[in-house]
Amino acid sequence: MDSLTQIVLGAAVGEAILGKKVGNKAMLYGAIAGTIPDLDVLATFLTDNVTALYIHRGFTHSILFSILFAPIFAWIVTRYETYKNFKNWTWLFFLAFVTHPILDAHTTWGTQLFWPFDLRLAFKNIFVVDPLYTIPFLVFLILAMRQKRTTEKRRFYNKMGLIISTSYLATTLLLKWVAYSKFESALATQNIAYLDIDTRPSPLNSILWSANVQTKNAYLLGNYSFFDSQPISFESYPKNHDLLGSLVEDESVKRMIAITEGWYTITKKYNTLYFNDLRFGLLSLKPKSDSFVFKYKLEVAPSGKVSFIEASKGSNDGKKLLSELWQRLKGN
Repeated sequence: MDSLTQIVLGAAVGEAILGKKVGNKAMLYGAIAGTIPDLDVLATFLTDNVTALYIHRGFTHSILFSILFAPIFAWIVTRYETYKNFKNWTWLFFLAFVTHPILDAHTTWGTQLFWPFDLRLAFKNIFVVDPLYTIPFLVFLILAMRQKRTTEKRRFYNKMGLIISTSYLATTLLLKWVAYSKFESALATQNIAYLDIDTRPSPLNSILWSANVQTKNAYLLGNYSFFDSQPISFESYPKNHDLLGSLVEDESVKRMIAITEGWYTITKKYNTLYFNDLRFGLLSLKPKSDSFVFKYKLEVAPSGKVSFIEASKGSNDGKKLLSELWQRLKGN
């Protein structure tokens, strides 16, 4: 999830554990702890794109990280804070650390919660930024912050924020199931044989859903809104995996294929190959668009080593996409 959401979640967790003891400091430390797992993004400055993607939401988003580092941070804090209960500080940091990747596991990218085991959890039931999750949560946290630390009202507000946000998260799982059923029904109605189907919410909402459908030689991309009145239609995108040729043996290419879990296409333009990550969809809802959110140019060095260079995006691409999503959300 986005940084603000993780800060709010961490602060609410900190308040639940130590708010009565240390007041707003519990929110402060919880907020800090809630952002620490995302420091793995610093890898983008230290290594290549593929390795950075592989590292992202790995060790720092694992239960092991939470177990190892919670007591370390607790020990540091008890060196200078007047409240010295090491056990309680450890619980604050552990729960603020571990709830971060648990929430991230509900997004499209997912998390390696059980690192070092190579298992990425990605339930794909909420977009990385969802105002319906974050805003009520933030409002209740601010209301709690304004109360004295010993009052019941403070605990009530914080508890309500946690309950409402968690309830919404659970609701998106139900919405995902309904959308998934709609896509399955559309494929059956259109007599489309498929190998696999993957669904996810579109940006900033849980009303409009997208599906990637794998067939033998292509991927079908479709959208469904709960306000739709017309049948779901699908756009076909050839896999073109054979265009990689011998490059498929390159370690970076193998790793990228593993990261995308096979949801990718290859396109060729002016003798240059592009690797398109299908998991995050397109930057445009226009028919036959090939502007993928994550599109990488493949550069091959004289040594044969492959580098992935993320294709640049236009400054207005985001605005156009949001406008198109809003129109599509209202129904087809």
